[in-house]
Amino acid sequence: MSAPVTGEEARTPVQAPLHYLDAVSALKLFRSRQLSPVELLQAVVNRAGTANEVVNALTETMFDDAAALARKAEEEYRRGETVVAERPLLGLPVVTKEKHSLAGHSFTQGLLSHMGRTAAADHPVVARIRAAGGIVHARTTSPEFSCATVTHSPMWGVTRNPWNLQRSPGGSSGGAGAALAAGLAPLATASDIAGSTRLPAAFTGTVGYKAPYGRIPGLAPLSADWYRGDGPMARTVADTALLANVMSGRHPGDHASFGGPGTLPVEYPDAGDVAGLRVALCLRLGDYPLDEAVEANTRAVAETLRAAGAVVEEVVLPWTTEGIRETIFTHFGHILGPAMEEATVGVEDTLAAYTRQFIADARAAAERRTLVEGLGEEARIQAELAEVMDGFDVLLCPTSGAGSLAADADYLDGICVAGRTLQHYWEGHLTAPFNITNRCPVLAVPSGFGADGVPTGVQVVGHSFQEESVFRVGAAIEALRPWAGRYPQL
Repeated sequence: MSAPVTGEEARTPVQAPLHYLDAVSALKLFRSRQLSPVELLQAVVNRAGTANEVVNALTETMFDDAAALARKAEEEYRRGETVVAERPLLGLPVVTKEKHSLAGHSFTQGLLSHMGRTAAADHPVVARIRAAGGIVHARTTSPEFSCATVTHSPMWGVTRNPWNLQRSPGGSSGGAGAALAAGLAPLATASDIAGSTRLPAAFTGTVGYKAPYGRIPGLAPLSADWYRGDGPMARTVADTALLANVMSGRHPGDHASFGGPGTLPVEYPDAGDVAGLRVALCLRLGDYPLDEAVEANTRAVAETLRAAGAVVEEVVLPWTTEGIRETIFTHFGHILGPAMEEATVGVEDTLAAYTRQFIADARAAAERRTLVEGLGEEARIQAELAEVMDGFDVLLCPTSGAGSLAADADYLDGICVAGRTLQHYWEGHLTAPFNITNRCPVLAVPSGFGADGVPTGVQVVGHSFQEESVFRVGAAIEALRPWAGRYPQL
């Protein structure tokens, strides 16, 4: 295994190789016939042939089928057919999380006991990606049941962070984050019930979007869980909006889903203009401890916005890591935990240690509090966020207090952040409060690097269902503090 990259060589902008081409630029080149979908696919396939054995981000590849679809897309662009305009992802390679079912392919959730199970139909987001012309060429790793903040499992082994191979890309969409950072695809699907999209985005220097609950359809019956959500990841804000638009909208299989086709602007020509923008900066969301680089990089993002004309005011929330943990595990204990137990009756000894602990923690929390008591806590937290955000366009905060995580660790005994030992690893991250307040859109974007070469990130939180605000601010941060052109040296 090569040594981790921690110095400036990983941070200095370089000329992007083809496998790092962003999706929006690729589409423009496809339409002008300066680039073929076949060429782009071959570039990411070639990259996977060398990089995936190092990062272990892919569970399955479908390169031959993808090549046939790329040739078909190439021909459609060559003919200039009007159907191209109706297929906004035509010819783009996309990796999908294994939990997002692909008809006829594995559907295991990373569980050894589910090995050999296949999906009868596409997940709604996968079906929409394929209908939009996206080419699913590979699928990505996750921890079992997508229930951890690191990505390793007895089924797939350890997924590593391309920026530092000893560290984790985060979880649960760690395979998606690692694949994007390593140049294995320009677009990826992810999911998020307590931070599983935003944490990998932070740790891999990519962009992840937690849409308001119901905006992107899920798979029944757990699509009814108001904490959860499926969403897009990419390397740029524009690419993330592009994929969000395709994934969004009402679906007959998920009655919580709403609205028609997504209409988020993909690009903001005036992205750097933030004059008059009002930003609430909340560093700790109460008492969350922060790694030194996380705090410094978050303040640097806020200062950049202020220097560009935004009004940035620091605010305080009354939350505690312990209180948020108790609230989310009460919720898990009445919904997700029992579903996990039901799915693993008789095979408990095959589960990863973090899965067994998650189930036990959820069960214990449900015994301490009823679901109604948990709802009361959720209502209080929602009201407190609404109060502190009143008068502001968005709230800005770190994504994770921990600067990075060990690739193969379980964190069963808690986590230490900035010298403070926390009882549970979920307390090391500032994401779960916004699953409690899950009508709020949250865009996670890069903020800088930590001492070990692993990226750090911030969350841009919007008012309920006010999606465009977080993309506009994310685009501003990207324009004012650009991260494009910085790639890990695998």
